[in-house]
Amino acid sequence: MVDAEVVAAAVTAVVAAAVDVVSNLPHGSLYIMRHGRTDWNNLKKLQGRTDIPLNDEGRQMAEKARLEYRDVHFDVCYCSPLVRAKETAQIFLEGRDLPIIIDDRLIEMSFGVLEGIENAYKNPETQAYTFFKEPEKYLPAEGGESFEELFARTGDFLKNVVEPDLKAGKDVLIVGHGAMNSSIICQVKKIPLAHFWDAGIENCKLKQLL
Repeated sequence: MVDAEVVAAAVTAVVAAAVDVVSNLPHGSLYIMRHGRTDWNNLKKLQGRTDIPLNDEGRQMAEKARLEYRDVHFDVCYCSPLVRAKETAQIFLEGRDLPIIIDDRLIEMSFGVLEGIENAYKNPETQAYTFFKEPEKYLPAEGGESFEELFARTGDFLKNVVEPDLKAGKDVLIVGHGAMNSSIICQVKKIPLAHFWDAGIENCKLKQLL
């Protein structure tokens, strides 16, 4: 098994590289949003890549966000392939002539066999507890994704998709998930893995990163 300290060091290197690429550009703006609520959110189940749709509350949240942020300009939206993110983007951007581009690098982090477990973050015997409480010490459960893998793919997305758009002066919106969004925020804002959750990832709240 890979040591957690090795993974944390690798993530630190990815964060440093991504920030150097993105932060000092004359650029457009970069925004990020997490999907609306689902039944699994309400049940406090770990979703990961399990493809759970929005519930009525989640759809209402996206509609409310559409009105709240109607004056914010976007040129392009990149979105996770999972239905809860896609539906959020579609509702949020309704009425705008704006492309919604699906990118697999924006899919939520996989939690493997932990997906579907209720209140896993409260049980110190599970990897999920470490994931939320001490992310720098997290090692994935069976079938799950490591932080190193997560940061590698979202870092690649920042470098090869977001950077060219920002250089071109485009205002970019990313619609995704709690962990995936946090990995992007950490890279753009140069936040260490130990503080992975510090930025806070509320459903349907728009964050401007650049």
